[in-house]
Amino acid sequence: MIAVSAALGLLLIVAAAPKLRAAAAFGRTVEAYRVLPPGLARLVGRVLPWAELLVGAALVTGPVWRLAASAAALMFGAFTLGLTVNLLRGRTELSCGCFSFGAVDESARRIGWFHAARAAVLTALAAGTAAVGVPSVELADRIVQLVVAGGVVAVGVVVAELRTVLTTDAGGLDVVLGRARDTLREAG
Repeated sequence: MIAVSAALGLLLIVAAAPKLRAAAAFGRTVEAYRVLPPGLARLVGRVLPWAELLVGAALVTGPVWRLAASAAALMFGAFTLGLTVNLLRGRTELSCGCFSFGAVDESARRIGWFHAARAAVLTALAAGTAAVGVPSVELADRIVQLVVAGGVVAVGVVVAELRTVLTTDAGGLDVVLGRARDTLREAG
């Protein structure tokens, strides 16, 4: 469970970073889901990235694993609920609000059942970590587990980003790379 805790923590930290850099855009993303009253949605948009960062750090460092895992399970559960409600409403044009919510390419701003399923799996992992707890370990073992968990999170983020590029409605990878080539030619 230590590796799961570290992976969930790193994932939350990685997810918080773009939200903190573009707080206004993330606030609009939360409001767009229309599951909270506008004022509360704006507040959640401001507080959630900091909560993700703090909970992620607690899951990685371990001072209050069970509490942090419970908080992570609640956050992932809320994400699952928000995604599912909007998918059932047929509102797939929303940004998931995960890692690249500030994407300029409109095709990257679409939610699907993949997002809801991923959030549900993360909810289950966090709830399992909260239920089982995390034993204390030697520092050297903890460092190895953090490195492994970091690698797993990095691969997951890369796969998610590649999935976005490869499944874009803008014409697929060839079109995206063609646009990048044209932009580089214009700049050079």
